[in-house]
Amino acid sequence: IIKDTIIMSKIFMKKFVYDFHEGSKDMRALLGGKGANLAEMTNIGLPVPHGFTITTEACNDYYKNNGISAEIQAEIASHLKALEKETGKELGSKENPLLVSVRSGAPVSMPGMMDTVLNLGMNEDVLQSLIKKSGNKRWAYDSYRRFIEMFADVVMGYGREGFNKILDDYKNLKNAKQDIDLNGDDMEEITKQYKALYKKLAKEDFPKDPKVQLDLAIKAVFRSWNNERAIYYREMNDIPSSIGTAVNIQEMVYGNLGSDSGTGVAFTRDPATGENKLFGEYLINAQGEDVVAGIRTPSKIATLEKDMPEAYEQFKKVAQTLEKHYKDMQDMEFTIENRKLFMLQTRSGKRTGLAALKIAVDMVNSKMITKEEAIMRVDPKQLDQLLHPTFDHKSLKDGKVVAKGLPASPGAAVGKIYFDAKDVADRKKEKTILVRLETSPEDIVGMNFAQGVLTIRGGMTSHAAVVARGMGRCCVSGCSDFEIDTEAKTLKTKDGKIYHEGDTLSLDGSTGLVYDGAITLIPASISGDFKTFMTWADEIRTLKVKTNADTPKDAKQAREFGAEGIGLVRTEHMFFDEKRIFQIRRMITASTVEKREEALAKLLPMQESDFYGIFKEMAGYSVTIRLLDPPLHEFLPKKEEDIKELAKSLDMTYEALKMRIDSLHEFNPMMGHRGCRLDVTYPEIGRMQTRAIIEAAFKCIEEGIKVEPEIMVPLVGDKNELDFVKEIIDSEAEKIFKEKGKKIKYHVGTMIEIPRAAVLADEIAESAEFFSFGTNDLTQLTFGFSRDDAGKFLPDYYKNNVYEHDPFQRLDQHGVGKLMTLAVEGGRKTRPNIVLGICGEHGGEASSIDFCHRLGLNYVSCSPYRVPLARLAAAQAAVRNKK
Repeated sequence: IIKDTIIMSKIFMKKFVYDFHEGSKDMRALLGGKGANLAEMTNIGLPVPHGFTITTEACNDYYKNNGISAEIQAEIASHLKALEKETGKELGSKENPLLVSVRSGAPVSMPGMMDTVLNLGMNEDVLQSLIKKSGNKRWAYDSYRRFIEMFADVVMGYGREGFNKILDDYKNLKNAKQDIDLNGDDMEEITKQYKALYKKLAKEDFPKDPKVQLDLAIKAVFRSWNNERAIYYREMNDIPSSIGTAVNIQEMVYGNLGSDSGTGVAFTRDPATGENKLFGEYLINAQGEDVVAGIRTPSKIATLEKDMPEAYEQFKKVAQTLEKHYKDMQDMEFTIENRKLFMLQTRSGKRTGLAALKIAVDMVNSKMITKEEAIMRVDPKQLDQLLHPTFDHKSLKDGKVVAKGLPASPGAAVGKIYFDAKDVADRKKEKTILVRLETSPEDIVGMNFAQGVLTIRGGMTSHAAVVARGMGRCCVSGCSDFEIDTEAKTLKTKDGKIYHEGDTLSLDGSTGLVYDGAITLIPASISGDFKTFMTWADEIRTLKVKTNADTPKDAKQAREFGAEGIGLVRTEHMFFDEKRIFQIRRMITASTVEKREEALAKLLPMQESDFYGIFKEMAGYSVTIRLLDPPLHEFLPKKEEDIKELAKSLDMTYEALKMRIDSLHEFNPMMGHRGCRLDVTYPEIGRMQTRAIIEAAFKCIEEGIKVEPEIMVPLVGDKNELDFVKEIIDSEAEKIFKEKGKKIKYHVGTMIEIPRAAVLADEIAESAEFFSFGTNDLTQLTFGFSRDDAGKFLPDYYKNNVYEHDPFQRLDQHGVGKLMTLAVEGGRKTRPNIVLGICGEHGGEASSIDFCHRLGLNYVSCSPYRVPLARLAAAQAAVRNKK
């Protein structure tokens, strides 16, 4: 009975720890990306150091119980014993000591965002044992001092600055350019100083017990899941906090044993261009963190063939095996210990948008993957990288090159230079370039807001390069032509020119060149692999993709990017022109209908001209025009001179007009006198806009351009409101038809942006031929958040895991989505052929587009530069939700 009970308890007991040979690549959610791929490499026979993975569920359990439970601790101890047996080494042993690495590994790749501890298990006894066994004093002390520094930083939170200063000061004392120039005695002295600094910071000696070290390190990696940079990265990439991180405990292998050892990072293809060749870097006599941190400028992977031909050939075969096995470009970390290769990681490599498209197209052409698989391989956000300007060749020819670095992430960037990530973030509305000696994960916020990144140290696989490529930021790394003074915030060129904070530079991430001043930028276009790939997306998707455009120029750009119509023309945007705003102000502040109509009469030809240009540019594609929507206060003058000029034109005194303006002030204008409410109060506005639309349509039709205008009534919350405005539209249209002696077809619909409209959609559909979800307002009115003020408190919601995402950036499917579902069902119940779309900011966001596909909308509408993104996201939704 006892035996059976033990067996049954093992069957039903939740498992929190897995040896590498127990996992597979399909267990990413449980083992994290790193753990799943280490398991996969182990099981296909590649040289992987032994180890085990503590699952993401253990991470969530840690946060739930505020610590590691006794059950999980027992599992870790059991797997540690198995690892010791497998390696023939023991943690803390004086005879044959085992050292391990402790690494994070989330289900979604988050390079550099969480923490790692190497060489764990070191103490004085272990140190002496390693020196005795290897005869390599330098290696042993180098490993020990690295462990102290990492433990102090990652586990204890003391930072690395003090330790870096000790190392830099000692190198200066010894006139050593790099740490590899220091010998064993030097490393011994540095280690002593490290231990002394640790004791000063911790008020106690460095921990000697390896089991204590391991326990603290595991907890530290779990904690790093919620460090500031990891939270920011998750918010930026829509990664939920609930997935947690795994922890990988792995036997150490050493790239810092001497000239026949090394470490590197490599990709099976060029992550910047997509070219099908091995791409990467390595350092001799180093550990893995040295390469990604950019501490030394590494050698290109191709030179490894000369340094260690056997290891290079083995690595080349491993790389080919992995790409063929995963059917995707791989990002690999490796260590060579005494000329023997070990694989420490593989994952689908971060790549630029350009590379992503080339790799996808090449793999389809070589029949490695299908078109559907290719579509799913490219993140829609990556297309944004290809839709932004590059340098004008003529301007580039006249540009002055002041420095050259490594072309780490392609694209062009022009901006004012700043030397601190916070300074860049504070100037997010400006065009800026983040300049750093070398970037660290803490710089992620500044990198996000900067147009480009320039680093003085680091290679093509440094933190700056990898993160910039993933974000689509132009990056020039390893630019040693510049001398940086971070305290004075200056850059000095080789010829002595000094650039100060706020000066302008231009970066070419495709060549690594840095130019003085601003180089002219030109727009991007869709061609080559981009065009091929988007053709496949269009073949697969079922959702139409339209654009939000307010000018013929925007409409033209959107058509070039593949828009199939305009889902939203915001007529109020047409009035902000300096020549027009005066007339709109006259209309708003007029005290009589006659004066209001006089002002509207001057606006009519301007509106008609705009609509004509848009209709003509869209050449037969549908155009939906929203009637005037915003709060009137947005147009009202605030400066005394503007008020005086307006008063004069209205034959009013300054005081009378000022009183009129004050009377129009609203306490909550976003919920005030706007949208359809304007037409209820001032029907003449609706009549003028209707006339401008219909007249422009007639003009196009006479020129042979097919036009069926769609007139959208905003902010409707009741059928009676829509009927009132629809009567204004229909009566004015009929008046024009009588004048012309002929009719044209037009459609009237509404925006669903008030919760009440969603609830009463079945009634509203009796009068509306189409619905377009205005999810910006629908979100703020559903949540009760002001879109303009929510930024003051929403960060605390994310920090405390109240919300996973910004509902204004990513559609709230749980709440707002239910209202949309209700509106769709109600609308189709009354009018089965009703046309349904979305025109809020969410219309260009991938997960929101997926929801719209599942909801059965006819189209999404987004800004011109997000049209390709929406086309791809719609195709991915079709593949993902294939029945």
